Amino acid sequence: MVYICVSLKATDMYEYITGTLTAVNPTQAVVETGGIGYDILISLQTYSLIHKQTEIKLWIHLLVREDAQLLYGFATRDEREIFRRLISVSGVGPNTARMILSAMSNKEIRNALMTGDVARIKSIKGIGTKTAERMIIELKDKMVKLGLEPGDEPEPVSTLSDTVAEASSALQLLGFAKANVEKVLGRLYKEDPSGSLEDLIKRALKLL
Repeated sequence: MVYICVSLKATDMYEYITGTLTAVNPTQAVVETGGIGYDILISLQTYSLIHKQTEIKLWIHLLVREDAQLLYGFATRDEREIFRRLISVSGVGPNTARMILSAMSNKEIRNALMTGDVARIKSIKGIGTKTAERMIIELKDKMVKLGLEPGDEPEPVSTLSDTVAEASSALQLLGFAKANVEKVLGRLYKEDPSGSLEDLIKRALKLL
């Protein structure tokens, strides 16, 4: 039996998926349901919420391109809603939106847009001043109307073995060059070798 709820929109035919988490890293999850393993792209904050779970539920956004159909998954409905609003802004693609959701929590993104914090928004790799200003203009009022669900913020991720290697892999999957990633992670690890995977990736995103 396949546990996938179907939406009425052609471009969003999947509402959510529930199943067994068979593999996960900070950018990707494989969820098995009905004998099929679904490869789903995720953010760091979703990883933080699901990486210790076995049975999970992810809210889905389907992106259809000429060369691929990509599934993006989110641990909360709020995160998916923010993702959809972010990619509605010209110049903000799904990978950039996922990077924003990896570097900031739902609450931080909402507050930055509502308060017009250009500096905070453009600190995300790939976002310049004009794009940050456009995001604020187009999304400020929409963020006011978006009431975040209680308890949707990720819990801190415990320190993992091979943290640097996993962080490096995740950042390279996001599109950063291996040499730059290793240089930044090496420096950050020396500064704080006991930091969590989530913290290490967030700090690296600010420097890459």
